Amino acid sequence: MAQSSVRGDVPAVEDTTSPATRTEEATDRTEARGRHGGGGRRGGRRGTARRPRRRRALRWSATVLSVVILGTAGAGYLYYQHLNGNLETGRRSGGDSKAEKPQPNAAGQTPLNILLIGSDSRNTAENVKLGGSRSSVGNKPLADVQMLVHLSADRKNASVVSIPRDTRVDIPACTDLETGDTYPATNRIINESLARGGAGCTLTTWENLTGVYIDHWMMIDFAGVVSMADAVGGVEVCVEQNVWDRPLPGVPGGSGLKLKEGRQKVQGKEALQWLRTRHAFYSDVGRAKAQHMYMNSMIRTLKQQNAFTDTGRLTALAEAATKALKVSEEIGTVKQLYDLAMQLKTVPTNRITMTTMPTDTDPQNANHLVPAGADAEKIWSMVRDDVAFDKNGKPSSKKPGSTDESKEKSSGDPAAADSEIGVLVQNGTRSDAEGAVDGRASALAGALVEKGFARAAADTTTAPSVEKTVVRYPSAELEGDAQRVAKSLGIPTSSVQKSTDVTGVTLVVGADWRTGTTYPKQQAPQAGDVPESAGAINGSDRSQCMDVYEPYRW
Repeated sequence: MAQSSVRGDVPAVEDTTSPATRTEEATDRTEARGRHGGGGRRGGRRGTARRPRRRRALRWSATVLSVVILGTAGAGYLYYQHLNGNLETGRRSGGDSKAEKPQPNAAGQTPLNILLIGSDSRNTAENVKLGGSRSSVGNKPLADVQMLVHLSADRKNASVVSIPRDTRVDIPACTDLETGDTYPATNRIINESLARGGAGCTLTTWENLTGVYIDHWMMIDFAGVVSMADAVGGVEVCVEQNVWDRPLPGVPGGSGLKLKEGRQKVQGKEALQWLRTRHAFYSDVGRAKAQHMYMNSMIRTLKQQNAFTDTGRLTALAEAATKALKVSEEIGTVKQLYDLAMQLKTVPTNRITMTTMPTDTDPQNANHLVPAGADAEKIWSMVRDDVAFDKNGKPSSKKPGSTDESKEKSSGDPAAADSEIGVLVQNGTRSDAEGAVDGRASALAGALVEKGFARAAADTTTAPSVEKTVVRYPSAELEGDAQRVAKSLGIPTSSVQKSTDVTGVTLVVGADWRTGTTYPKQQAPQAGDVPESAGAINGSDRSQCMDVYEPYRW
């Protein structure tokens, strides 16, 4: 067995404090918006140099954005090349990720995760005209809309989770691979991730926050939203009262949306206004709900229209989609998007569920949010474990609370003797809802020593907080050791992760383990067991209608 210089010694303690960098101008711009406030990259076409189009901002489901490209593979070679030329691409990831690819199920299938990113870029005349302040021209765009689409391993259900743009999270150190600029790690609101390394940095931020491996990202800009809405022919939305999202005394901005109460179709610029409205819908959380309603309605519309059997409509949809999209490079051709769409298109509407990550008010800034502890972790646990958000599938054969042993993986690296394994124990029990539990690192280090891990030691420095307990290791030759430590404490091997943030086997005691020295049994979430705070909306639900904040009624 390969021996590591770390094995037999306690891992070194690393300084996890990261400098936060942001210009005053960018900070002022972000903070001024607030939770209830208003809303340059280098790149080019594949194979040819061209002036940047800066197409950024994704406003609806990847299910829709991918499905609209169906059928183009048979449209002829020249047209196929033309559509390929419309697409812009970028690197998938921009920083160091802690997420690992999921293990295949018994049938050899793995889930598919796609990150949808939206920006507030005003770096083209068209985007400024459609929605934005001229004072923002030239600034790096912020990721104002972010959604994860999870397609189950068996391709029978899909779940969508949004994170509000003003949610404060850890943003990792990132490199913008288009410009070469580097950015240190920081703790800021999540919409700043796009300005600190591009879409790849946003993807890495999500992976580190959620523990979910993300396969691809997609983006579309303001102008793209308008062209796609026109190509679809309009989408039905609903408001309970007359709405006018306009500037009010002390509250600047507003999307300009003005509709009468009831159900009606929106398209073009009006569709963009609907998707950008947050003043009249109370907050970013309300805006996410309105976007989810729009996405569900759009999916139903496309299915009802039989859009993919109408050559003229299909051509218009494909043209609009490929011009509007920027995608991660591994899905950067029409053929690859077609293959992706073939996996997405068969999910019935009653197996699609839209949600928002549960949040609490940020104790550091009342205009910002933070993940809501256990409820947020439950959402991400369901995504990681590929548990459906709806109850419309066939019942699982597993008993409640049972673990799926097929998902437990063992290392090919045999562990050293317990007495030879160096283990550093960190106290990560602090959460946004509760403070850290004093002495947890010492208590668990002592428990390990009693179990024969003589070189276990507590980290006395301040450790980063984690919702879920994890055992980390830096390299393959220590994976077996990490799994041995986890097994001795009852921690599932799914919580053993490779990470460059540590120099040896490191146990980070999370907010889910605040007492005791044996890891508490975790009840496996069941299909449809989504926290109420996630605001789940099923794709077949036609009854949804937005309540309007009273100052924005007319």
